[in-house]
Formats: sequence, structure tokens, C-alpha cells
Amino acid sequence: MNNARATWIEKQRFNGVSDSGHTILVDGDKAAGNSPMELVLIGLCGCTGYDVVSILRKKREPFTSLEVRAQAERAADPPSVYTEIKLIYRVGGKVSRKAVEDAVRLSKEKYCSVSAMLEKTAKITSKIEYVDA
Repeated sequence: MNNARATWIEKQRFNGVSDSGHTILVDGDKAAGNSPMELVLIGLCGCTGYDVVSILRKKREPFTSLEVRAQAERAADPPSVYTEIKLIYRVGGKVSRKAVEDAVRLSKEKYCSVSAMLEKTAKITSKIEYVDA
């Protein structure tokens, strides 16, 4: 079982903490921290990024960097869930394109639990950009 809590500080600000013990400032007004929905996108980027790095390392691919960005659209009416999310993977190093494509596909289809949850409401697409090492 995983546990988390958010304790109100002031205004729309909360101190969030989970089982790991790490704290994060959550701000619904986005003045002093990320909003809850921004944190969902950050979680998605981190989750799929973790998968891609793990897979590329297992394949001994010589990547030198990875950045995962998310561009998302939300529903107009509450609850304003994400309806479309585009993930952009920016990979550095002399990597096999097939290996990167396979890693991104495996993350989406098999490993990333955040993606699996978000796909209940959002169409998730991806694009891979390669940068020179």
C-alpha cells in the first residue's frame, strides 16, 4: 500500500509528502509551486523517462541525455481531465533509432503505470527527437 498526504499551509498551498519522506510544495494558484495537474504531467514524464532509461541501459545503448516533455489539452468542463497528451522524447547520443522506438513503445504499452492511468481519459501520442552527442 502506498500512502501520501497534503497538509494545508496557506492560500491554495499544501505541503505534500509520501512514503519516501520527500516533500513537495503543491500550489493550486501556481504562485509558489506546481499545481496538482502539473504534477500529474511531471509524474508522467518521469515515469516514462525512467522506463526508457532502464530499457536503453539494458540494451547497452550509448545515450548521453534524455528529456521528456509533455504538451497536454484539458477538457473545458469540470472535472477538467487531460484529453490529449503529446510526449516528446529528446534523446542524445549515438543510439539505435529502433532501440529508442522500442523503449518508448514498451514504456507506453507495458511499463508506465502513470500512462496506463491517464489513457483512461487522454489520447497519448509520442514523438522522438534525436540530438547529436
